[in-house]
Amino acid sequence: MASVPRGLISRIRSHPSPSQSLPVCSFFLLRPFSSDAGFTEGSGSDILGAPTRIIEAKPGKMTRSSKRTGMIAVKCGMTALWDKWGARVPISILWVDDNIVSQVKTIEKEGIFALQIGCGHKKPKHLTMPVLGHFRAQGVALKRKLREFPVTEDALLPLGTELGVRHFVPGQYVDVTGITRGKGFQGVMKRYDAAGGDASHGNSKAERSIGSTGQRDDPGKVFKGQKMPGRMGAEEKTVKNVWVYKIDPARNLIWVRGQVPGAEGNFVFIKDAFYKKPDISKLPFPTYLAPEDEDPSELEPLVADLGEVDPFMLAE
Repeated sequence: MASVPRGLISRIRSHPSPSQSLPVCSFFLLRPFSSDAGFTEGSGSDILGAPTRIIEAKPGKMTRSSKRTGMIAVKCGMTALWDKWGARVPISILWVDDNIVSQVKTIEKEGIFALQIGCGHKKPKHLTMPVLGHFRAQGVALKRKLREFPVTEDALLPLGTELGVRHFVPGQYVDVTGITRGKGFQGVMKRYDAAGGDASHGNSKAERSIGSTGQRDDPGKVFKGQKMPGRMGAEEKTVKNVWVYKIDPARNLIWVRGQVPGAEGNFVFIKDAFYKKPDISKLPFPTYLAPEDEDPSELEPLVADLGEVDPFMLAE
């Protein structure tokens, strides 16, 4: 008989064996491959003896400690709008392309509470075999982009739940994460806004140079983290406290005030703001669950409440 790996032995010891007479290989062959082994729509227990978790898509009550899932959107570009008071508002348009819950992670199986969200569509020939096997194990449609969002236990959603733009409400603040535009290899004046050197008095072709980077004798080295020329951009950045100005459920569009990281066509990840927390009484929890008779194509856009006082008429 072939030797058993040490990792396999430690994994057996960490879980109670369902039967003393059950061989080692048979024990792992009987374990469910799908990630929904930790939760079902019914009741009972899995092969390890742990009770199954029941997750239902129903409205709940949000608390201060609750944490909802985020969403994946595509940056369409920027424009400008004029609100009802005549103020010009710079707008970034984000398109939410068929977000669904592609995997549910629970504390019993993965050790955390999280939801994996899938966005877009992709053909099987454009996916690798491990990713294709992941979608088949979950029993969901093939998605172009995946992102995991940590949530609290009361914000879990069943596998395959659809998420729309009404997950957010106009007037709330969100944090938007994306990959910034790549700018190539740049110097310190552009990369770090350095002052540069003198452009006169004998300075020849060194007005944009970095200058001194270290010491001569003690300690005689360049410290780590020294700001030097290098590759600029193409990094994951988060813009915090972005204001949601308008939501269009018919076209799955979100208008947010200001800029968001990334170029047109890039994926961005939206979640509730960490610092400027929204009013929990106005947020749908764990998400917006549309009625069966609702037609999204007939819904009107929702605009944030701008108040009844003209800001231009306020006395200074």
